[in-house]
Amino acid sequence: MQLYGGGISTDLARNCGIILVRMKVRRCMRIKSFDELTIQDNFIFQKVMLKKPICKAVLERLLDISIEDIVYIQEEKTLDVSLETKSIRLDVYVNDDRGTVFNIEMQTSKDMEELVKRTRFYQSILDMYHLQKGQKYMTLNDSYIIFICTFPVFTGNRHKYTFKNVCMEEHDILLNDGATKLFLSTKGKMDDISKPLQRFLDYVDGYAASDELLREIESAVDEAKHCETWREEYSMLSMDHYTYWKEGVAEGRAEGLVEGENLGKAKAKTEVVVQMLRENISMQMIAKITNLTLKEINEIGKAHGLI
Repeated sequence: MQLYGGGISTDLARNCGIILVRMKVRRCMRIKSFDELTIQDNFIFQKVMLKKPICKAVLERLLDISIEDIVYIQEEKTLDVSLETKSIRLDVYVNDDRGTVFNIEMQTSKDMEELVKRTRFYQSILDMYHLQKGQKYMTLNDSYIIFICTFPVFTGNRHKYTFKNVCMEEHDILLNDGATKLFLSTKGKMDDISKPLQRFLDYVDGYAASDELLREIESAVDEAKHCETWREEYSMLSMDHYTYWKEGVAEGRAEGLVEGENLGKAKAKTEVVVQMLRENISMQMIAKITNLTLKEINEIGKAHGLI
């Protein structure tokens, strides 16, 4: 059995006096300009999914089901259960006419360990959010957490991996708790999905729109990219910039956790500032978002010929 997730207990290492060196490398990704965005980018994807007919049709195609209607719970819904717990922002978060909850996200990060753990966390937060105090557990909504991945997942062979809780001793016994996690991959090799779903994944992977729904999506992408309000919103999304910053590269192999992370953060920080300057964001706003000084921002800009 192939396992995803897990690792060494940091508490155990700390108690034994072991200094952990993080060997997993996270590449520093250049932040795309707004004009470079495609359906693969979550920002554009969630804007396209705001068109109700498209969102409904995409869900039907992904799950091979018929949906009478969908209701947007809230665009970019942020769920906070308590002050002490981590919150999550759901990009496309809807209910259907049966009360089933769907969360759909486009994934370009290849960190499967992180994605697998994320589905577990999403599920727990969704359940706690929907189960009000005093309600019975039977009132919990069925839910689908759907990740559309632009890279091979798990074995790398399939386009579609559906997970439900099953009895390990008797695999024909399902727990039937209503929770489903679905990983879709544009890089699958098997003939394991419907033709309409294959066309959708091919389109996400960069192929031409080959049916009516995909042409509607393509038109919606073009419309989104001509929206000046969304262009400004994308440029000002400090959370996205922080993501690249905080997930900077630890390139020094044996330099140790702190030194390696500092090197990665410094490189990622430079990428953030350069991209924001290219988007004509003011130095004052960049300083507010990144906590850098105007002098530091000015030096980075000059070094890249932007000031």
